[in-house]
Amino acid sequence: MIQRLLVANRGEISLRIGRTARDLGIEYIAIYSDADKNALHVILSDRAYRVGPPESERSYLNMDRIISIAKEAGADAIHPGYGFLSENAEFAQKVIEAGLIFIGPPPEAMRLMGDKLQARKLAQKVGVPTVPGSKEGISTVEEGIEIARKIGFPVLLKAAMGGGGKGMRVVREEQEFASAFKLAQAEALGAFGDPTIYIEKFIENPRHVEMQIIADKYGNVVYLGERECSIQRRHQKIIEESPSPIMTPEKRKEMGEAAVELIKAAGYYNAGTVEFLVDNDLNFYFLEVNARLQVEHPVTEVRLGMDLVKEQIRVAEGEKLSFTQKDIEPRGWAIEARIYAEDPANNFFPSPGKITFLREPNGPYIRVDSGIYQGYEVPIYYDPMLSKLIAWGEDREEALNRLERALNEYIVFGIQTAIDFHKKIINDERFRRGDIHTGFLNEFHYSPVERKKEAALAGSLVFSIRSAVPSEPKGECIKESKWKVIGRELALKGGFDEILD
Repeated sequence: MIQRLLVANRGEISLRIGRTARDLGIEYIAIYSDADKNALHVILSDRAYRVGPPESERSYLNMDRIISIAKEAGADAIHPGYGFLSENAEFAQKVIEAGLIFIGPPPEAMRLMGDKLQARKLAQKVGVPTVPGSKEGISTVEEGIEIARKIGFPVLLKAAMGGGGKGMRVVREEQEFASAFKLAQAEALGAFGDPTIYIEKFIENPRHVEMQIIADKYGNVVYLGERECSIQRRHQKIIEESPSPIMTPEKRKEMGEAAVELIKAAGYYNAGTVEFLVDNDLNFYFLEVNARLQVEHPVTEVRLGMDLVKEQIRVAEGEKLSFTQKDIEPRGWAIEARIYAEDPANNFFPSPGKITFLREPNGPYIRVDSGIYQGYEVPIYYDPMLSKLIAWGEDREEALNRLERALNEYIVFGIQTAIDFHKKIINDERFRRGDIHTGFLNEFHYSPVERKKEAALAGSLVFSIRSAVPSEPKGECIKESKWKVIGRELALKGGFDEILD
């Protein structure tokens, strides 16, 4: 049994995993770079060890240093979270060779699923539909153009070892191919150390639907329902929900069973996600396997009443799944908004800096997986995601209404965030109808609210300025009361600090 768990990650996911570890009576060991020495996951861990300088390559990607810390701390196991080393088969192998438990899939399955070309071949072998495309990597522009002509433009260039949208280029016309191919190759080499590119037919406006699975070491595999992840910017998901608005029970069963067959054929165990593209006729095509815990796993958890990290730990300890497919009964609707420190009005440019004021939402059926606090300095070195806001409802409308309520309560000063952007998305008529696809944000018009005015009108500041006036006139609406007007004027003239002081 695992007694001490080192989480080889940072921020909200490190803390989220650490909390489950504590629930199971397992000691939570954190690591931190110099940029994260005051991070929340460090503060709330049982023990924390410095892993290196701020740069990821010298800290959170330093395999040997992380394993050395784990052994020094007396850890039994390492959980990689998501991102960083989570899908690195070499790291998983090194953890095992060091005599530690790796909480994730076996290195062999990770290598197979990490190579998208090999994963496509396996999917085709077991009868899982795939998007038409090349069977091998493309070595020259001429070869690529010949294949693209056969399957028809537009086509999508993809890095064989890729992820997160890197090494991907849409090519709509033949004259664009050469430059797009070179750019995709260079990006793939820089991001993954491998320039191999392959081609797929580009499906216009598909939906991105993924199936969560969990598997033990004894061949038992269960699918846990789908998630709709079509709201993306630059191939990065920002809103996810479960179930998908378009899914039928029959299609869910078909997709789930396809995912199970693929996972079994790969010799895969632990948690993972099989991702699909879905066209307007509900035909689905295998996209890739994410051999790790997903950012959006909470929407599955709240519908099932299940802790996926707990199930991961059980599988890693050698236990069989305690449930079968017939035991899985999702309830209601869940939706997640990723809260980023970035400016949607400025091409989503990152917004590092000090959080001068923070109020996170709560209330019925709201969950916040957060890695921040008031006074925290958001570093520039890492992914700008601050937290994840998850709402549950009996149906989609109730879940969206709760998410909107929570977004209205979510106040962050000192940095730019995408909170207002999320509000606009979930109130869009097409989104409310479930009429979405992966290109939705390309068609979405966003007009940001001026920050100081928005902040001044926020109810969270009422307590800070109410004492400015001895009393309120009786019968006057609180939104138009004198202290609220004074607060608005203070904010517009002097900014936030004067109000908070």
